[in-house]
Amino acid sequence: MEKLMKPVEYAQELGISRQAVYAKIKRGILTAKSVDGKLYIVVNTSENKDVEKSTQERKFPSSGKETTVKQKENKDYAALLDAKDETISVLQNTVKDLKKSNKQISKTLKGEIDLLKEAFHEMRTLYVHQLEQKKPVETIDIYTEEEDNSNWISLKKFLKKENIKKEKEQVKVKKRLNKAYKNGDIRLMKVEGKLKLNAEEDYQDLLD
Repeated sequence: MEKLMKPVEYAQELGISRQAVYAKIKRGILTAKSVDGKLYIVVNTSENKDVEKSTQERKFPSSGKETTVKQKENKDYAALLDAKDETISVLQNTVKDLKKSNKQISKTLKGEIDLLKEAFHEMRTLYVHQLEQKKPVETIDIYTEEEDNSNWISLKKFLKKENIKKEKEQVKVKKRLNKAYKNGDIRLMKVEGKLKLNAEEDYQDLLD
């Protein structure tokens, strides 16, 4: 007859770890089946009796047995070593699975990071392009070389033309001209911060 035992109970009966029991199931040494979502070890009644008998013999050694206490202890040590090896094997497999999972996670994260970098680069390029399009055009007084040569003259030439040589008078005229420019006098303009005057206009009102 068959008997169902929990892995923990079976491990306690044999004096081994639960990991060793699961390792035996995985290798096909033990038969197991799932009942209502729980895993059980399938044990023959005769096998179970042998297990109980072996357990009792370990607990209560008989002096009439041919096997000595030392031999039993050696068997116990062998069982412990076997359980140790099974546990190590289970742990090694677990470590391999974890390494594989971590490698897959790292690969996935690297791919996501690369995608984010590309997206950020594209957004930055687009943003810079939009800024360049929205950049205000600097308003400056534009004039042609022909106009500069024929109509517009520098302040220095104007002072020379009007024969204003004294420094005190030059300073006075400069102030009046700058004031007129600020007030919107169309006879004057500034190019690169320098005052220009229309040579065809009359400035007597600013000189008197």
